[in-house]
Amino acid sequence: MFVGHAALAFALVASVALASGWDADRVFAVGFLAAGFATLPDVDMAYAVVGVAGVVGGDSLTLASAFWSTGNLVHRAVTHSLVLAGPVALLAALRTAAAHRVRWLSVPLAVLVVGAVGAVSGALGTMVTLLFVLGAVALGEVVARHTSLGIRHVFVAGLVGLLSHPFGDLLTGEPPAMFYPIDVTLVGERLALSADPTLHLLGAFGVELVTIWAAVIVGCAVAGLRPTTAIRPRATLGAGYAASIVLIPAPTLDLSYPFVFTVLCVGALGLRPRIRFENARRPTIESPGWLPALVTGLSAITVAWLAYGLVYVVVG
Repeated sequence: MFVGHAALAFALVASVALASGWDADRVFAVGFLAAGFATLPDVDMAYAVVGVAGVVGGDSLTLASAFWSTGNLVHRAVTHSLVLAGPVALLAALRTAAAHRVRWLSVPLAVLVVGAVGAVSGALGTMVTLLFVLGAVALGEVVARHTSLGIRHVFVAGLVGLLSHPFGDLLTGEPPAMFYPIDVTLVGERLALSADPTLHLLGAFGVELVTIWAAVIVGCAVAGLRPTTAIRPRATLGAGYAASIVLIPAPTLDLSYPFVFTVLCVGALGLRPRIRFENARRPTIESPGWLPALVTGLSAITVAWLAYGLVYVVVG
């Protein structure tokens, strides 16, 4: 759901900004800012590098297992807290203030956040929170230097990104500690789309595809583009991915990598250049262009997902 978090936040914030009459540059700026904040909570997975570094000579599945088993020691706790979302979004917003004194109010706020978490979770929690806070500060600095967005806009975009992220994780793993450091459980178990673990994984993948399509459609609306006219017929070739059902293990949340990596490779169909044979001796090769490449690749992945799911239901 890494991409889905960003796509959902972008679609939500950019669509509201577009409906409010903002110009395209500002809509994209606030939309991408929300997307950046929506991916920021997963900075806690940086600790997973420790686990991967300890695996020598392992295959890809072993490395993936080490990555997640180590990362999950701290994943979906501090950075996924709805309680901390407000202070972290605020300190990023303060970095965009024109007044120097206001900008530096972010420093004691950052120290307060890191110190509070450290008192509860010790050194590991402090390290993760420090990365979280530094990421928010970095986003604020980028906004201050390259956009005209104000404190209020940055704060709201930050809140949307940070608050939406934990809910996006309810389909794919252990529910986040949404009220950390308060010992209150909002959701105790992962939301199941199906009792069949493969259908659940396919459903979660479908939800992510929907959020990505929403972001693409909103982005095209902002830019005045029509994505449907850019989809190339070769996207239908993604249906051939259904044959992989006999080649790779049935995907589940515990073993999703073979399916996810291979189905995403189907998106390369969008990158195929266009070859014209107007001159028999020298055929011309044309780049597909970024929009046709994007929507054709995404369409091919969507077709592949639908075809695989249909065959699994019929055969399985």
